[in-house]
Amino acid sequence: MTLPPPRFGSAGEHRLQQQLGTAERAARFYDQQVRPCLTPEMREFIGRQTMLFLATADSHGNCDSSFRAGPPGFVHVIDDHSLAYPEFRGNGVVASAGNITENPHLGLLFVDFTHDHVGLHVNGVAQLYTDAGLRSRHPGLPTGLAPGRGPEMWVRLSVEEAYIHCSKYIPHLEPAPRPGGHDAARPKDSDYFTGLGTPG
Repeated sequence: MTLPPPRFGSAGEHRLQQQLGTAERAARFYDQQVRPCLTPEMREFIGRQTMLFLATADSHGNCDSSFRAGPPGFVHVIDDHSLAYPEFRGNGVVASAGNITENPHLGLLFVDFTHDHVGLHVNGVAQLYTDAGLRSRHPGLPTGLAPGRGPEMWVRLSVEEAYIHCSKYIPHLEPAPRPGGHDAARPKDSDYFTGLGTPG
């Protein structure tokens, strides 16, 4: 008798679970915590977040991780099955968006270090849209997220799974004022690369 494929998790996950004897524990996690869409609590949580970490990979599986930030609501929950976040002008590399054009699978991690002390994983399939293109489909997208500039594009994610990351090891961080633009003690980006490429 052939069993149906598991609802959540990769084949690699399930093989290792069998080898390590954790399949029963993992099955409880999938059943109790993993959802195929965003719950009302998840939607509200996302609406309060000011940052996220994202993971992409190109068509060869080469991975990249990145960070996005904005005011609460910069990640816009469209409905239970989709959300969108803006991409603004940066260094011109567009590594994450470039990967999405080759491999649309996208993983997002929201972490609240100050209030709830939980993380929320949201995984799914992404598409890139122009600002006008996505607004024509979803007029409720937020505006004025970055004063004086608009998004170069939007990433719209069709949610396949969402689950809460255990709060046990998430540190508590206190928000602090942002350093001034001319703070002499604040390192410049280039300071982090001093000595790269020189003999050790």
